[in-house]
Amino acid sequence: QLLLLTGNVSELFVNLPLFLRGFPLISDVEVCVSVCFRCAQGDVVTHTAWLNRSSILYAGEDKWSVDPRVSLVTLNQDEFTIKIESVDMADEGQYVCAVQTSSRPRTTSVHILVQVPPKIINLSKDLVVNEGSNVTLMCSASGKPEPSISWRLISASDVASDDEYLEIPSISRQRAGTYECSAVNDIDTDVRTVDITVNYAPSVSEGRDVGVTLGQRGVLECEADAVPEADFEWYKDDRRVFGDFDGLEIVTSGSLSRLTFFNVSDGDYGNYTCVAINKLGSSNTSFLLYDPGGSGCSSRVVRTGSVTAERWECVVLQTG
Repeated sequence: QLLLLTGNVSELFVNLPLFLRGFPLISDVEVCVSVCFRCAQGDVVTHTAWLNRSSILYAGEDKWSVDPRVSLVTLNQDEFTIKIESVDMADEGQYVCAVQTSSRPRTTSVHILVQVPPKIINLSKDLVVNEGSNVTLMCSASGKPEPSISWRLISASDVASDDEYLEIPSISRQRAGTYECSAVNDIDTDVRTVDITVNYAPSVSEGRDVGVTLGQRGVLECEADAVPEADFEWYKDDRRVFGDFDGLEIVTSGSLSRLTFFNVSDGDYGNYTCVAINKLGSSNTSFLLYDPGGSGCSSRVVRTGSVTAERWECVVLQTG
């Protein structure tokens, strides 16, 4: 007879030589299975023993095994039952009930295969990498039967890899996120995750020109996409603008920086440049703050990485 022991069985009775009885399931029991070997005797018995791989566990009432998990349950004319608590992989193998009756000796046996739920034992740590780097994730697991391994990016539906290793050449920002490793066998599933953060240089949105009447409140907004988040600097022409004087305020929150004029004066009109900076690079865009009641022309400079563009814009007020 062949018997598989799995992690969802609390206690198992193995009845020899006639049948297997009872698989009482307990849902909250993990890998802690107890197995009872019951040998039906029948005839007048003079000697009886339970053996495992030729080692005697019990000979009648005498315990030969030094394993404290092994115990005698029942010994009488009808049956000879022993119990092994918390079965593990070392308990795999053949168990033999040997009986000497008044007429003849006889033996019967059962082979135990212990199945183990998967457990992820080695997993890559969370990573922070620069865009364009080559990335390798590793996930290995123990279990019996040997578990199969698969990787997937949680935000995507497709499987990224069906192997212990996940190779991501020249990683892009779109491949950042949480990656899930699954180890699966016939018994259960184990799941662990790895987070990948991809750093990249800032990219700023094109600035919008703003017309504000003298004495009114005006706001220039600059937004940058970057990891890590960008620091912002504001310039008027070539002069750095700070928000702690001259009726100005600069407030930066996350990816957005605002330059606020509380009371626009004639000297506030002109070109402003927002520069977004992180450790991988910088990007900038220009704004025109103008008087909607006047006219004028100004240049706009937009620079992203090594690419610089300049264009002229004119605001003209027409009167009838």
